[in-house]
Amino acid sequence: MPLQQLVEYFNDRLEQEHNDGVRPFVLENGAAHGLFGPIKVGSVLAPIRETLRSSHVVGHIAQLTVAANPVLTLQGNELDNLVNLPRAPGNSDSVINFDRLARTVHMLNYLPQSHLDELLFLHVDPRHILGVKADHGAYFEEIIVKCGLQTGNVAIALNVSNAYARFFPSLQKGLENYQRRGYKLALKFDIQSLEKSALELISRLAPDFVGLSAENLDQVRDSQLPGKIQQLNSLVASVKGRSILLDIDDKRGAALARQSGFGLVQGRYFELPVTSANKPDADNKVSKPESYQSRRAV
Repeated sequence: MPLQQLVEYFNDRLEQEHNDGVRPFVLENGAAHGLFGPIKVGSVLAPIRETLRSSHVVGHIAQLTVAANPVLTLQGNELDNLVNLPRAPGNSDSVINFDRLARTVHMLNYLPQSHLDELLFLHVDPRHILGVKADHGAYFEEIIVKCGLQTGNVAIALNVSNAYARFFPSLQKGLENYQRRGYKLALKFDIQSLEKSALELISRLAPDFVGLSAENLDQVRDSQLPGKIQQLNSLVASVKGRSILLDIDDKRGAALARQSGFGLVQGRYFELPVTSANKPDADNKVSKPESYQSRRAV
């Protein structure tokens, strides 16, 4: 189905579901966007590459771009619902609705390259998983199928932080529901969150991918850091998963990925044109071009 027809189909569906006349999906210059209260969201698809063969892309992480909604018409308490999200995990319609809208936008923008047989990594908010009590992934499965794909084309990605440690059993249950529907599973950590409970979560879920952020790793003053990274990679291998070093900005991060045994890499460093700044014999640090704007996966 052509992209414009899919956009209209999902607009019709949401309009019927919520009975509010809102048609949030728009197509601009061949790219899908979603309108949510005062913001307009779009997609950037960041490639995930083989560490030792960086020209080989295995998938893309969908990242949000956010801009002001140029046709904003606030209704009721839309803005209150958007900015006053619950501080503790709970059942929030705003979180769930925004999460679903963002993932639909990402799916629509992924379609033109879906024939390349690469995975799409879609981040889901932990509060979404905790707010949906059963049948996780069923709603989005209908969207995937309507786009002519299967759940196996999608990796559900979750940022795991210490703030959610006491909710790990509930998160595990929700993520297992996704797995039963055929979705791939990816967990992302930063080094501070690699504690016993997080490692146990990896053992129990056996995710297909486990990512560690390289952001600020060079500032970590921990003599145990190499051992922690080795332990993580060994654990991921034992559950037949693949490890990814994410957010690599410079040559040092790329070297760390190779030396530590990460099978996959992602980051701005690999998207820069080859210059004297990032050739193998150049200095380790790669300066950011002025036009670059940092984007975080959501």
